[in-house]
Amino acid sequence: MESEFVSTWYNLHSSVPLSYVHPPEKRPANSVINGEEKIPVIDFGGHDRADIIRNIISSAEKYGFFQVINHGVHKELMDNALRIFKDFHAMPVNERISESSKDPNGSCKLYTGSGRNCSDVARYWKDSLQIPSGEFVQYWPEKPLGFREVVGKYTQELRTLGLKILELISEGLRLDREYFYGELTAKPVVISHHYPPCPEPGLTLGASRHKDPNILTLLLQEEGIIGLQVFKDGAWIPVEPIPGAFVVNMGFMLQVISNGRLIGAEHRVVTNSSTSRHTIAYFINPTEESVIEPAKPLTTSTSPPKYRPMTFGELKGNFLNKGPYFEAELGDLSKTC
Repeated sequence: MESEFVSTWYNLHSSVPLSYVHPPEKRPANSVINGEEKIPVIDFGGHDRADIIRNIISSAEKYGFFQVINHGVHKELMDNALRIFKDFHAMPVNERISESSKDPNGSCKLYTGSGRNCSDVARYWKDSLQIPSGEFVQYWPEKPLGFREVVGKYTQELRTLGLKILELISEGLRLDREYFYGELTAKPVVISHHYPPCPEPGLTLGASRHKDPNILTLLLQEEGIIGLQVFKDGAWIPVEPIPGAFVVNMGFMLQVISNGRLIGAEHRVVTNSSTSRHTIAYFINPTEESVIEPAKPLTTSTSPPKYRPMTFGELKGNFLNKGPYFEAELGDLSKTC
């Protein structure tokens, strides 16, 4: 099992193993890159709430992404969280496996590649640690020293920020301010990704083109290393890390709930040949039983629902089994009329 993790062998190869080489149409080397366009940056430190809401909705409609600054999470805590996860991925692989395999439910786990059940065309150049936010803390890693304390505080702060953003989105959509409270945000998950240096970054990917299947994702990027790219108008927009910022992206469920108004944007992760890259993704998820459908106030006789109701369990199951193609299984009713 140890040999499966990219971090254990990436520096022993001068070329990308065949199982990691993606087909020509998916390779970064053959992609159109738009380095001129930037993902919007929204300052939460302002006092004009209406203006902040307008900027969020506009960004979500055009890009499905934005970066947020002055959001209330201390930079020291962000740095400490990134450091503790980097220290985890730097431990000997047998310790990483031991520390991440205590949970009998399997909700805390270390894995490599996509973590999905589907057989993708090629594997992904990354190792990841997943932990349930706020739950089963007794099964979280105890190493490195202070892991549970730092990550526990970090996830508390991210939950507060995530709910704040969803409140603003609710207001922008003219929904009840607490529309996303309760079961729709009850099961957040944290995933720390480690992307080791890659000898041929033009041939492989850290993550393929996809939409997140959840409500909302808050991503902390390591400064100075660009890896995330957002797809828009036939080209890929690199998302440059901004010190102290979080990248926020709309999940497919927000696309459904907003009845297609907000975009669950497609994105991917590219690698580089010179340095490792680390990120922390905070995924806001509902319970498995939660029914996801267009919000009733957003549908009328002249603007009927575009998506059929589905449980989050069904949606997630399609994502895990179908990968980037899961959306077609769930149906956009507007395309079948």
